Amino acid sequence: MKYKRVLLKLSGEALSGDKNSGIDSEILLKYSNEIKKVYDVGAEVAIVIGGGNIYRGFNNEFKIDRVQGDYMGMLGTLINGLALQNTLENLNIPTRLQSAINVNKVAEPYIKRKAIRHLDKGRIVIFCAGTGNPYFTTDSAAVLRAIEIQADVILKGTRVDGIYSEDPKKNSKAFKFEKITFNEAIKKGLKIMDTTAFTLSYENNLPIIVFDMNIENNLFRVLNGEKIGTIVNL
Repeated sequence: MKYKRVLLKLSGEALSGDKNSGIDSEILLKYSNEIKKVYDVGAEVAIVIGGGNIYRGFNNEFKIDRVQGDYMGMLGTLINGLALQNTLENLNIPTRLQSAINVNKVAEPYIKRKAIRHLDKGRIVIFCAGTGNPYFTTDSAAVLRAIEIQADVILKGTRVDGIYSEDPKKNSKAFKFEKITFNEAIKKGLKIMDTTAFTLSYENNLPIIVFDMNIENNLFRVLNGEKIGTIVNL
């Protein structure tokens, strides 16, 4: 494999499938089976999962405070993390769930050395609750965790087959980037990840590959170095 240790970023919305919210059990199982394929050939996989399918604090009708809303979103990532952990373990994959906020009844606290030790022992590690701080997205958390565990690459699994100049659903003339630099992505205002995440990746020379997680075997092909999706690097 081209990449040995990877950080897979999954959005909460991706888990909802065609629903507007909640968890689609078929999507959850599909993603778990795709993860199993790379795990079975020796990949070391860590996962950061979002919580937008459970709760998103922005533009909400209840006028919830931004900080309060962000903490609610962090708890949403825990729900998704527990669901993913259970599904992976049903496929006989050993996992550990680590949280950036203290919920020791359901998850270990995030400790860098412990996370790396789990990966060394062949366990999949699921990181929840973002960075544990409001105002930081799970994209930023994904980059931070990837740097800390010394991942080779960040794989952002989405429902789109890469990064486009515009939303391809709104503009049929939008074109797809095969590769793009961090600086170009920031200058063009591409929203596939936030600026903080891009900047962190740039400063640490950590490439990001954005690909369609819903296409069978795409994750496996990306790890093998095939040109799937869009790569963002220096």
